[in-house]
Amino acid sequence: QVQLVESGGGLVQPGRSLRLSCAASGSIFSINTMRWNRQAPGKERELVAAITTGGSTNYADSVKGRFIISRDNAKNTVYLQMNGLKPEDTAVYYCNADIRPSSSPYYIAYWGQGTQVTVSS
Repeated sequence: QVQLVESGGGLVQPGRSLRLSCAASGSIFSINTMRWNRQAPGKERELVAAITTGGSTNYADSVKGRFIISRDNAKNTVYLQMNGLKPEDTAVYYCNADIRPSSSPYYIAYWGQGTQVTVSS
């Protein structure tokens, strides 16, 4: 059974930093693109950042220059370094990855359970 587990959320003051982690575990053959998404209260879920196996990245305009996505392929883990946090960054952050399980020839989109990030003074 493949699963994604996020960690690192919490309450932080505006302007401070926070680092999220998401580890994939289980019978995994390979992992393609990994992503961070977020959903604020009353809003739709949105893509925050994505990173390919080769390290190519893209970001939402709202976080460019503040957030950095990275991954450790040996650990099947993706990170989101969030700097200069703003109250509007408050949301539940979800990890998402395209994973090929050992038992399947296909890539499947898996999601983590989410971790709350609250930016407030």
